[in-house]
Amino acid sequence: MLLKACKCGVQYVFRLEKRLELAFRKSSFHNMPCEVAACFLILYGSQHGQAQSIAEEICQQAAEHGFTADISCLSNQHKYNVDREIRPVVFVVSTTGDGDPPDTAQKFVRKIKNKSLAHDHFSHLHYALLALGDTNYANFCNGGKTIDRHLQQLGAKHFYATGHADDGTGLEVVVDPWIEGLWDALKKVFSSMSSLTQQDADLSDSTQDSYHKNASGQEKNKSDLEVDLQLLKLSEVDSQKGKTITSDSSNVETLSTALVASLKQSVPPLSESVLNVPALPASYLEVCLEQVSAEWETVPSDKDGYREFSISKAVQLTQDDAVKTAILLELDTSVQNIAYHPGDAFDILCPNRASEVEELLLRLDLQTQKNCAVQVNLLKNSSKKAAKVPLHIPQNGSLQFILTWCLEIRSAPKKAFVRALADFTQNSSEKRRLLELCSKEGSADYNTFVRDTNVCLLDLLRAFPSCLPPLSLLFEHLPKLQPRAYSAASSSLQHPGKVHFVFNVVEFPARPEHPARTGLCTGWLADHVSSILRPLGAVPASSQPKVHVRPRPSSTFHLPADPSIPVVMVGPGTGVAPFIGFLQQREKEREANQEATFGETWLFFGCRHKDKDFLFREQLERFACNGTLSHLIVCFSRDEPDAAGTVNTPTYVQHNLSLHAKNVARILLKDKGCLYVCGDAKNMAKDVNDTLLKIIGNELQIDKLDAMKIVAGLREEKRYLQDIWS
Repeated sequence: MLLKACKCGVQYVFRLEKRLELAFRKSSFHNMPCEVAACFLILYGSQHGQAQSIAEEICQQAAEHGFTADISCLSNQHKYNVDREIRPVVFVVSTTGDGDPPDTAQKFVRKIKNKSLAHDHFSHLHYALLALGDTNYANFCNGGKTIDRHLQQLGAKHFYATGHADDGTGLEVVVDPWIEGLWDALKKVFSSMSSLTQQDADLSDSTQDSYHKNASGQEKNKSDLEVDLQLLKLSEVDSQKGKTITSDSSNVETLSTALVASLKQSVPPLSESVLNVPALPASYLEVCLEQVSAEWETVPSDKDGYREFSISKAVQLTQDDAVKTAILLELDTSVQNIAYHPGDAFDILCPNRASEVEELLLRLDLQTQKNCAVQVNLLKNSSKKAAKVPLHIPQNGSLQFILTWCLEIRSAPKKAFVRALADFTQNSSEKRRLLELCSKEGSADYNTFVRDTNVCLLDLLRAFPSCLPPLSLLFEHLPKLQPRAYSAASSSLQHPGKVHFVFNVVEFPARPEHPARTGLCTGWLADHVSSILRPLGAVPASSQPKVHVRPRPSSTFHLPADPSIPVVMVGPGTGVAPFIGFLQQREKEREANQEATFGETWLFFGCRHKDKDFLFREQLERFACNGTLSHLIVCFSRDEPDAAGTVNTPTYVQHNLSLHAKNVARILLKDKGCLYVCGDAKNMAKDVNDTLLKIIGNELQIDKLDAMKIVAGLREEKRYLQDIWS
């Protein structure tokens, strides 16, 4: 009996040792199994901070659900190793440019695109991915989709359905429920990993099977889950139209919402609901203000590639009674030569409006301390994971300088910021309303009264006077003040030592949520050059205003290297800007190479009124006369029909594209030409894309799906290029 007991004991110890050994191998930290089971990795690729913010929110929530998480930017490849990562990995990836991964993810993408990698290189990897994008642009969520596709091709396995969040309708519509469902998926994948009786090869199947079960126990596949996210998204849109979804999924008409609800006040059922409020974000910064006698910088120092240039000319291109005011700026780059090609853009640094900075200082009772030196440090014992002082906040800068040049005080506050503001609001009804706006139940109100109306921090502080947040809260939640990009509207061949930009002054009319105001950069530029704004003539150098600019070269939005390739350009309004540079370049090339063969050039331009906002009219007509521009096709959307009573007059550029469908199809499909589109993403670019699908479908006699494949091929070959904005 004793021998038998000893043998059993040995067998037990042996099994325990095998369990510990297997757990040891599965852990990248070589910890005990109970510690391993709760830790996962978050990797994010962010261009402007949205993906990073969401990744940090997931990391922050992890502890509340019994997990720990390590977090890293995809660019910091020395901090993680997916080639050997056994823990579940959560990716959060944004999209930039023409469907590209963000700059911080480019190196990682190049790595996983390596064709020498084995097809099962990532067979050990179990991951979930949240992709961020904007349906106003082509290639929706393509940054995340690219990573997702290549991970799958290399054998990695999902443990949770991929989410595709749309900034065009509100990221939180998909992000919030995706994060909410993530915790159960993690619990199930960890449960499978801790069941050591199964082989590693069975891990993926068991995880997918256990996760893809619905409430009735029936299997639910990945596409069903993505459809669920889309349905949830649609239900949120329905709620914005005056309906809300109750717990039993029945629609409750709230016709009074549109009449009574506002930024400051809700109506039933929201005002009577029990709220599902996000967790309070952890504080992690300590801000100290110190009185010092020093000369403070009033503009940013020349760093990050920015250089200061004089504005040598400013011209209003539109009539005073035009709907929008378009202004052309000329920068003098003769002293500091700056190389660029037509199609390139330039980043312009702009400050927050001085009046808004002053109002914010007054509202926070900091006006007398605006010249104090700011010291920012991490709070000791903060619960925020991987907390660090934001790099865009300089140490020892003045408070006024930081609020003017470093923080985007015009940005719409995220829900986490609104949640934090509620804790610094004294009035109970005001606090309740802020909690509603950040709650799951108040998503429709948040979209309607905050996000869609471009409400900023100052608007919230005006609406909720008992809210008095500390300065540290602003530094934690306000994003970096980003530069604004403008396409060059010139060629250095025609204007050596000069760079031209053109922009519309964006105007936001007064609303109940905020006063009338102009766009941050366009309004500032218009004010900045008001003293020199004139139709013609140079300005004395002593009075020339200055701006900080850095080049933003395009990798693709250029004329073809072979000048014989035909091009079609579509650029209504200020979208014509890069094409002015294209045509100036082509004009000079034709003059210098009169024996060369040049392909035909088509420009589809549109504006509201022929006599009010036909931008660059004289230049374009000159290009058409001298042969630089083969075809100038224009339309005027608000002009009355001519005296002859012409019917079916083209209204928008896509209508003219349809009228010239045969030529457009010939250039793209037979002559292997290029199509360039520049301008508004929300309407024009979509309409042009839809028209292109019809043109190709009709020309080739194929259905829409096949036409979409042809268009996708044009994009892949870099023969259908867009420079668009929302």
